Amino acid sequence: MKTFTAASNIPTFTRRSLIAGGSALAATGLVLPRAALALSSGASQQLVTAAVGEINKVIASGKSEAGMLADFQRIFVRYADLNYISFYSLGSAARGASKGQMRAYTQAFSGYIARKYGRRFREFIGGRIDVKGARQVKKWIEVDTVATLRGSAPFDVTFFVSDGSGQHKFFNLFIADVNMLLTERAEVGALLDRRGGNIDALIEDLKRA
Repeated sequence: MKTFTAASNIPTFTRRSLIAGGSALAATGLVLPRAALALSSGASQQLVTAAVGEINKVIASGKSEAGMLADFQRIFVRYADLNYISFYSLGSAARGASKGQMRAYTQAFSGYIARKYGRRFREFIGGRIDVKGARQVKKWIEVDTVATLRGSAPFDVTFFVSDGSGQHKFFNLFIADVNMLLTERAEVGALLDRRGGNIDALIEDLKRA
């Protein structure tokens, strides 16, 4: 099975750690998106099917890396709950940030995460992703897909969907059991620590990352 990892000093997180992390954040007010009555498996699968269709087109397009990354960023903006992902990644530091800092951070982080995971999906060139089904888990929907690459055994890519933003959006990804949300929270936390807790400096780092 092909696996994808973050930086070598960042731990790999599993589904179990997602639940534990969510419980820990609940105590600080940073909780997972709350499902509304309109949340449905059908609409969630439809969202992911559309996103995966666009991803497959990009990886088959033959574009340059810059062209593909620009396309992947548009896909993230359209289908991901970037406000929630950004807020979660900043952890408890988000509570002390001003509204202006949060706007700037969300913009910088959104570009960073789209470039980072766009490069992950770019590694799928010559393969494809297929949607397999959806199921409700706690207050979100998990949509299962399978990535098939040339010369590699198929592996799971799972999209976590909520309508906490007011519409169906994915707020987390598992790529071969690597948890995007918790991985990015750990990585951003490490960057923020290196900047002595300075959010403005962190924002500039993310613009260049």
